[in-house]
Amino acid sequence: MRVPAGYNPIWRPLVWGLAALLGAGVALGQAPFGHWWLALIALTFLFPLALRTAPFKAGLAAGMGYGLVTMFWIIDPFFVEPEIYGWMAPFALFFMALGMGVFWALGMVLGAKLGAGEPSRALGMVLGLFAADFARSYIFTGFPWVLFGHIWLDTPVAQWASVVGALGLGLLTLGIAAAPWLVPVPGKRWLADLVAAVVLGLLWWGGEARLNDPLPERETPINLRILQPNAPQDLKWDPDYAEEFFFRHLDLTAEPPAEGKPKPDLILWPETAVPFLLNRPGAGLEMVAEAAQGTPVALGIQRGEGMRYYNSLAVVGAGGTVSATYDKVHLVPFGEYIPFGDAFAKIGITAFAAQAGNGYSAGANRTLLDLGPLGVVQPLICYEAVFAHEIQGKNPRPDWLLQITNDAWFGTSSGPYQHLAQARFRAIEFGLPLARSANTGVSALIDARGRMVESLPMGEQGVIDAPLPPSAPATIYAGMGDYPFLEGLAIVALTLFATARFARVDRRKKQV
Repeated sequence: MRVPAGYNPIWRPLVWGLAALLGAGVALGQAPFGHWWLALIALTFLFPLALRTAPFKAGLAAGMGYGLVTMFWIIDPFFVEPEIYGWMAPFALFFMALGMGVFWALGMVLGAKLGAGEPSRALGMVLGLFAADFARSYIFTGFPWVLFGHIWLDTPVAQWASVVGALGLGLLTLGIAAAPWLVPVPGKRWLADLVAAVVLGLLWWGGEARLNDPLPERETPINLRILQPNAPQDLKWDPDYAEEFFFRHLDLTAEPPAEGKPKPDLILWPETAVPFLLNRPGAGLEMVAEAAQGTPVALGIQRGEGMRYYNSLAVVGAGGTVSATYDKVHLVPFGEYIPFGDAFAKIGITAFAAQAGNGYSAGANRTLLDLGPLGVVQPLICYEAVFAHEIQGKNPRPDWLLQITNDAWFGTSSGPYQHLAQARFRAIEFGLPLARSANTGVSALIDARGRMVESLPMGEQGVIDAPLPPSAPATIYAGMGDYPFLEGLAIVALTLFATARFARVDRRKKQV
């Protein structure tokens, strides 16, 4: 992997092409591929390439390769109405990949500057890439999608997210991948490989132990019915189909349980499931209640309040009465609202203002829903499930997580599976089961270890009738969150910087 000093510029495109291929290799560790071992290998070879060429350019190329593969699904929303928006798709993919590349590039170049020699610079890059994941999880409303730690989802290692979260798993991943380059003596790199293998083995063994640890039984059984109506996004709001899809929900709701299955205690419909507003339902809510035959229904619905509109969840009981509502708090920028749209309205530009009905307004606050004998529930509408730091993990702790979503926007390739992976990580991190109703899939019942108990595949219409799995004891991550890692990152980075500074001063003295 060593690139000779003063190499001919003609080789540069090949070097950056190799960096992009390594980034794509890391991407193959993410859902739906799950090749964690390939991601580790690609990361391991990326470090020396960046160390011995230009960290910024290598990081930019690798990050773009990673973004192109992992974020390819971003083109799908533009092809719901291709005659209008299709031309935007390649630009959306390019700029998403470029954004990922910039995060990687800044992480690698700033991290490399923390060190003096190759090992300390490699350690700095580990911290830099971790900081890049951390930063994009929080800034600009946050985008903690396809983090390094997510490659472990279908392995026992994922169970350590209950201790360190998905971000912390990413730091462990980067440390294991960089281990050979942290050793100052090249001939001893085999020892670093051995240590990394032992650490990975211990993480694997510890995860297996947690998976094999039985969960306590739920004191009061809760039987759920999860709907998946499979309404294609390009037809969902078409006046010729909207009523048909609503009746499809009603039919699935009224369907008798399979032989041997109990009557559900709660029925879940997906996000924006109905073609009417909560505040102007007509006979719609009564029809929902009638189909449910006395069972409460938690459904996705839009509601208006003056000139503002909200993406909401409502719990509908007997007679169509609404016993609880929740308005989505964390909206998708440019998807559900235009950033600073209300600010533009103050200077007369109202086309982007949520207060003028152009996009959704955010809910006032994140709340838990007390469903009585069904427990205290943390509602998550679509995108909200990707933000671990916004889930209420304690004081009070919810009994389970409920996600409604419409992933039809994201096609059938990687997007819906990556979104599902996020939901599974939330279950692991908080030790709570999660019930997920998705319009076109993947609807699922997930246990407190992140395992899929039951699911419906993409593009299939049907229901899941199953008891809610039990909760695990409160996790370490639920109590501490991500911030201890930020503090640790700052301490190690400052130590590296100070050490490198002293090393440079010492070299100058010796030269004099």
